[in-house]
Amino acid sequence: MTDKRDDRLELFGGSAPDAMSEILDAVRLRGGAVRRLAPRPPFAVEVPGSLRVVHLVERGPLRLRVAGRPEALTVYAGDVLLLARGDRHTLEPGDGLTGEASWLTGTFSVKEAAAEHLLSVLPRVIALRGRGQEWHDVSVRMLAAEIRPQRPGAAVMVSRILDLIFVHALRSWAGNGDRPPGWLTAASDPEIGPVLSAVHREPGRAWTLGELVAMTTMSRSTFTARFTRLLGASPAAYVATVRLDRASQLLRTGSGPIAEIARAVGYTSESAFSRAFHRQFGMPPKRWRQGG
Repeated sequence: MTDKRDDRLELFGGSAPDAMSEILDAVRLRGGAVRRLAPRPPFAVEVPGSLRVVHLVERGPLRLRVAGRPEALTVYAGDVLLLARGDRHTLEPGDGLTGEASWLTGTFSVKEAAAEHLLSVLPRVIALRGRGQEWHDVSVRMLAAEIRPQRPGAAVMVSRILDLIFVHALRSWAGNGDRPPGWLTAASDPEIGPVLSAVHREPGRAWTLGELVAMTTMSRSTFTARFTRLLGASPAAYVATVRLDRASQLLRTGSGPIAEIARAVGYTSESAFSRAFHRQFGMPPKRWRQGG
């Protein structure tokens, strides 16, 4: 009798993208460059408002001042500062700093028009205690290895590591206590998150409230209240936003007729689609396709 073994490789992690993955893909988040700074005090390192950055503090303390905010934030070795909205800010020596401070600064690029309303729900600064968390310690070591000295393929490695740091920072922030309404808060909710994922997978589907509710264990009224509280928008408004976000991508990446794109995201009328698109992005679809 022949002994048959099942040698098929079982793969994990290949399920459909979740809501957070879909949204980060929509803004075309990409890690950029990383730089180590080690100025001797006194110093004031200013980061312009055009940059979306993460700071990984190696030695401190440091004081962070964000433009337009009177209060300063003091951070220490092992802390992570994510400024995903691109606010202008300054890093200065913190009280008690007697030696040289040092930190790693990584930059990110996004598709600005798509990112504007998606990232605007985040706070100006996400500050986390990273040291001791595996993702932080491994990421810092890997970044340091890539920039000292720079190795072949370092640019790609740095970009991927920065992507991971961005996602880990969002996860940690979203899972730590009460958060303001927005897609990140909702995406982290065990009942609402899967609903967002389904809408992002099929933005052109004529979603009804009953279909959305059926994916949860809640009543219609409880679902609507919870969805609106977590998102800051009703289910219908969020579905419309997702449709238009997908349309904005299709307009920039494809060459199909505008009427065809309108149908792909659930609009039966090109004129209705154009009006809705103009309300969300401040310009008609044709001008958007041409680069705005």
